[in-house]
Amino acid sequence: MKFLCHLLVSLWFRFRAFNVESLKTPGPVLLIPNHVSWLDWLFLLAVLDEDWKFVTSATTARTSYVHRKMMVNRRTFPVDTASPYAAKRMAEFLATGGRLVLFAEGRITVTGSLMKLFDGTGFLIDRTGAKVITCYLRNARRTPFVRHTGWTRWRPAVTAHFSDAISPPPRPEGVSNTVARQRRTTWLRDTMVRQQFDVETEYGPRHILNAVIETAATLPKKIIFEDASLTTLTYRRLMTSVDLLAGAWRHRLGPGPNIGVLLPNVNSTPVTLLSLWATGYVPAILNFSTGIATMQQCAQLAGLKQIITSRVFVQKAKLELAPLVEAGIELVFLEDVGAGLSGLNKLLTLMKHTVACGAGLRIKADSRPAADLGSHPASATAVILFTSGSEGVPKGVELTHANLLANARQLISVLDVTDHERFFSAMPLFHSFGLMAGLVVPLTNGFYTFLYPSPLHYRVVPTAVYDKACTLMLGTNTFLNGYARRANPYDFNSVKFLVAGAEKVQDATVQTWARKFGVRILEGYGATECSPAITINSRLEPKSGSVGRFLPGMEWKTEPIEGVAEGGKLFVRGPNVMRGYLNPDANATFQALNGWYDTGDMVSVDDDGFVHILGRLKRFAKISGEMVSLTAVEDAVAGAFSHFGPKCEIAVIAVPDEDKGERLIAVTDQPKITLDDIRTVIRNKGMTNLCVPREVIVVREIPKLGTGKVNHRELQNRVAPTPA
Repeated sequence: MKFLCHLLVSLWFRFRAFNVESLKTPGPVLLIPNHVSWLDWLFLLAVLDEDWKFVTSATTARTSYVHRKMMVNRRTFPVDTASPYAAKRMAEFLATGGRLVLFAEGRITVTGSLMKLFDGTGFLIDRTGAKVITCYLRNARRTPFVRHTGWTRWRPAVTAHFSDAISPPPRPEGVSNTVARQRRTTWLRDTMVRQQFDVETEYGPRHILNAVIETAATLPKKIIFEDASLTTLTYRRLMTSVDLLAGAWRHRLGPGPNIGVLLPNVNSTPVTLLSLWATGYVPAILNFSTGIATMQQCAQLAGLKQIITSRVFVQKAKLELAPLVEAGIELVFLEDVGAGLSGLNKLLTLMKHTVACGAGLRIKADSRPAADLGSHPASATAVILFTSGSEGVPKGVELTHANLLANARQLISVLDVTDHERFFSAMPLFHSFGLMAGLVVPLTNGFYTFLYPSPLHYRVVPTAVYDKACTLMLGTNTFLNGYARRANPYDFNSVKFLVAGAEKVQDATVQTWARKFGVRILEGYGATECSPAITINSRLEPKSGSVGRFLPGMEWKTEPIEGVAEGGKLFVRGPNVMRGYLNPDANATFQALNGWYDTGDMVSVDDDGFVHILGRLKRFAKISGEMVSLTAVEDAVAGAFSHFGPKCEIAVIAVPDEDKGERLIAVTDQPKITLDDIRTVIRNKGMTNLCVPREVIVVREIPKLGTGKVNHRELQNRVAPTPA
């Protein structure tokens, strides 16, 4: 049987198995594979010895004669899944040294992703102490014998990856059996998710362009991008445009390696980025919302000699770029480059990609200028982004192809997305959040994405999401509040995943979206330096008030801070953490940490692994010797004064105080709010008197960054400038 099964799957699916030596582990042992197709048992029979038994459902076995023959035989361990004694029977078998194959999801996935694991598996591990071998069946979800409705192929290359035999962690002390079982189940799921991430990283493409080429070759006719002009790009058209533009760059651009990109969320932006990667250049994406002075600083930091932009965009955005030109930077307009492409060249390139989408780019993707220090494309810098600068001068962040692909795979491994998801991204691509979730993830996985040029169009965005029936949407707390004020309750009916980040999501925002639209916000946390995602809530593992659990492959530690009783300053390390800064001083500090990134954020991590943000360390004030979080004060008053108007906002800053060290000032755009109003709200939330601002200052408008986040540095300079 074993030989015949192996011969069959090897011939048809080019099947290979890795680390099969672990399958010789003596019992008690549980083999836990992901369950993605009707053929999973066949792939496993090809490598398992006779004494391994598959746990099957005795109830389902009664469905038909075929079911009975397949599910009740010498290789199976049938149990009545409705009986409370089913787990007990399995535990007794394991106690005798048995070896069981258990599909812990209890069903074939209908999403293509790992689904929930039943707590009965945690019970078995907790009761028997059996060792665990996890198995990731890679590409089995692409066979035709599946239950999900995504794309499949007749002969995908399927591989089985077996882990070493793992002993479960010690049983937590002082918890009930129910909690212990749940934590063992969570540990098992974390292990399976981490294995999926590790395998995809090791065996998948290591350069973004090659990852895109691989997907494009499979789905050449799939519409991947659409922008506000309602122009669509299929993978074939995308890769044809990339090939054409890459040819133009070889003659048009200088030695680089860094080339500025100043473009909005339109189809030409991903084409430009991919074409630069194809020719080995490093795009430095400039934030056009920061103003010309900051853009000039960023351009100088990245050593830019040329910036790719668009005349139409510059005119519509009313950008004054003369200072860049005066500084010796050449503006390369896409309209001029496009006009220089001959009709014959376009035809020949289209014909090439019609025959084999993207085949001509694979070698080009691995080439790069000699100035790049990476010894392998994966370690080469893929993009330069600039931090928001909400509390200081922006820093230039170098992210590699490996960084970006790792973060994309981390997100895909924890979010139960299907092949049919439709992304809506109004988050600007100069922001790491927009670049990752609005470009890298969909491009490398084949998700349709609607690119919208501005998240500030609060009336238009809800209508666009409704019109395009988008299922995954990105936003920040500020933008989500703006949409909620203007949207019809039915505008977001298609949204399954509402991913929020960049700033803390307030409770009032969560309640508004849940009650008005029936949509749960999945809050995440990240930093530009981490590509950006560090943690995220998922539909499988949500916790209100948290920013989710750490992504697979992430290490973390906290450092206690004097005066802060709860939590500590967070440090993280992982494959998605940047190569380094362009700024020499900042880079020296980062390199001295040996791969650890100092987030500068104060966090607490609960017993279930969920992260709670307490605030940035820089946004703590020391009052009478106690550390007070300005973010916590802002959260306390958020939404409390909505009766004054939907746009009412309050930000909190700290200024020096001779008596108490520092004191708080509330800054608002609503003149009707008084200090007594704020004091009452804060005390009703159970916060101490130290958290009460001592003054209220009214401004016409609270300054914001392009991501919607409050620009605290600008606000501080306006309200209480630091003496020279």
